[in-house]
Amino acid sequence: MTRPLPAAPATATPDVLDEIVKRPQAVATVDAKPSLLGLTRDKLAFALSSIGVEDRHIRMRVNQLWHWMYLRGVADFASMTNVSKDLRAKLAEHFVVGRPELVAEQISVDGTRKWLFRFPSRGAGRPVEVETVYIPEEGRGTLCVSSQVGCSLTCSFCHTGTQVMVRNLTAEEIVSQVVVARERLCDFPAAEKAEGALPAEGRLVTNIVMMGMGEPLMNYEPVRDALLIFADGDGLSLSKRRITLSTSGVVPLIPRIGAETGVMLAISLHAVRDDLRDVLVPINKKYKLAELLQACRDYPGLSNARRITFEYVMLKGVNDSPADARELVRLLRGIPAKINLIPFNAWPGSAYECPDWDTIEAFAEIVNRAGYASPIRTPRGRDILAACGQLKSASERLKVAERLALEAMMASGGDDD
Repeated sequence: MTRPLPAAPATATPDVLDEIVKRPQAVATVDAKPSLLGLTRDKLAFALSSIGVEDRHIRMRVNQLWHWMYLRGVADFASMTNVSKDLRAKLAEHFVVGRPELVAEQISVDGTRKWLFRFPSRGAGRPVEVETVYIPEEGRGTLCVSSQVGCSLTCSFCHTGTQVMVRNLTAEEIVSQVVVARERLCDFPAAEKAEGALPAEGRLVTNIVMMGMGEPLMNYEPVRDALLIFADGDGLSLSKRRITLSTSGVVPLIPRIGAETGVMLAISLHAVRDDLRDVLVPINKKYKLAELLQACRDYPGLSNARRITFEYVMLKGVNDSPADARELVRLLRGIPAKINLIPFNAWPGSAYECPDWDTIEAFAEIVNRAGYASPIRTPRGRDILAACGQLKSASERLKVAERLALEAMMASGGDDD
């Protein structure tokens, strides 16, 4: 029998998406100096022009700075040895290569790492904090990057959704999560002897997923610019097939992000009926399943070699029945897809539970028989609240009672037994 669902939280989805897309993004500043990190090549060229670099030299200088910032991981202009002394001095006078404050670093028993980064307030109020997670696996290392402080979508099963939306991150702040993570993992030539860096036993950042705090498409331009920087072949140089953007379903912007970046797409689906998805993923009240799936079918470059990943958090007695599995197969018919089944990761105060393993495997078997790959995602980093759906910045710290409840939950093995 299906148990009663919690009441759906009021959705905070803005009605005017054009305002989100077109809103100009100021260059982020640290100590009153603009940062060059996170600027696209065109914006970097403009910044150089603004301090008097001659037009005929700008392309060369952009390439030099790009190499030092993203290939070498250098944050000090004085170390950029193929740039003239005079220009290095001028760059240091006007700009920085920004880094966030690293507040905390946690390492799970399974090798997962979680960093808490602090950024300036960008206005009145206190600085803000976000979490970034590194997941080492055989043959690859995946970095889960945040795009907002908090989240406006209030998905009822997600710990991040319980944190109020504070603000969007700038492109600099998104890119800097990757840069600092690579420094901490000794994944830059210049970071090999960085003070306090923790060796990652040869595991490097090979994949980036925009699946951290926030809804990436509600912060469109900074996310787009960051994705292009990640994929630039002369810098961080990740294959577009190793960069994945996950969205809960901001339908009008799905084809646009595909056309402008060419990265892989993941959809936070979690339900096969509109009435249930309205509760689990409230943006569904605005963009129904039929619209979302049509946007998936229209995603630029979609093919069997570039499948869409559908994320499906398994919730006990809510969306885990054989009937749900069969309907999922029907809904996705004709879409080149992979279905990630995610055992629910418990957090204090949640109204949901994880199904038993037999239920999850029976669900996966139905999907597999229909010809879809449906791996069951192994929970990672649960002991440091780094698993899927558990991120919540220390801007809203757990109360003592919540922390004790979490520790007890982790000690008993969670909900998968």
